[in-house]
Amino acid sequence: MKIELEKDEGKDPKPARPASGALYQPAVALEFFKSAGKAESIAQGKSIFVEDERSGGMFSGGTRMYLLLEGEVELSVRKKVIGAVGKGEIFGEMASISQLPRTATATARTACSVISLDEKQFSNAIGKSPEFALMLMNIIISRLRETIVRLSGGGALSEKDRWNKATVFDRKLLEDLQRELEDKPAAHHPMNKAIMKEGEKGMFMYVVLEGTVAVAIGGKVVEKVGPGGVFGEMALVDQSPRAASATAEEDCTLLAINRVDFLNLVKTRPAFAASLLKALAERLRFMTAKYK
Repeated sequence: MKIELEKDEGKDPKPARPASGALYQPAVALEFFKSAGKAESIAQGKSIFVEDERSGGMFSGGTRMYLLLEGEVELSVRKKVIGAVGKGEIFGEMASISQLPRTATATARTACSVISLDEKQFSNAIGKSPEFALMLMNIIISRLRETIVRLSGGGALSEKDRWNKATVFDRKLLEDLQRELEDKPAAHHPMNKAIMKEGEKGMFMYVVLEGTVAVAIGGKVVEKVGPGGVFGEMALVDQSPRAASATAEEDCTLLAINRVDFLNLVKTRPAFAASLLKALAERLRFMTAKYK
């Protein structure tokens, strides 16, 4: 399963794989893709998608992700081979989820059989197989944690760095969340209040309704989360210690979501799972770009 590309200064990009292969479950992936897509054949030598390709509509190559059923797919960057996809693996999911340009070209090294999903099919599949969304979240978070360790240990984080602007949930999804969790009203947090601390156990993830929250690693701000943005979801998903601290940059109103409610939302609201995956994918790309 190809997650992202690491880019080292002066070196060719290489595929960044999950920290633990055990996180990827081929049977879960197959069930997910078969629930909404159909198998198709790709001739040997044909490009499946190309580097820097952007999303160009629901049925464009730029919006599709793939599961390889048979054959072998070659990955290349600037015409240099950097890896391959084998039977049972998925590829192209990061660009599809984040709707950002492709970081590599995928070409059928042999005659292949694949199942591809466009944006609408992906959303439908989450509703039928939410376990895949949870698996993918865990894999992306594993890569994020690995990248954070490298950044922190190598001194690559700096106060002068630009910070990431978090992806936001759209208005309809925010309204749905508030209705779904109406028995757990949003809470006010005054400016400069510490909302969560690096290293502590994560009991909640947070959705910002008003104000701005600064997220920091080792005291260095890496992300600012405004209305509709989320933070704290990593520890809630993988139940590991917090990777970052968060402080109210101004007076804020936050909706706290515990793990039970989170799992229920993933299972019953595909838009919630898809939006959270997009936020995680963009965060991984941003943090990976910092690693030299």
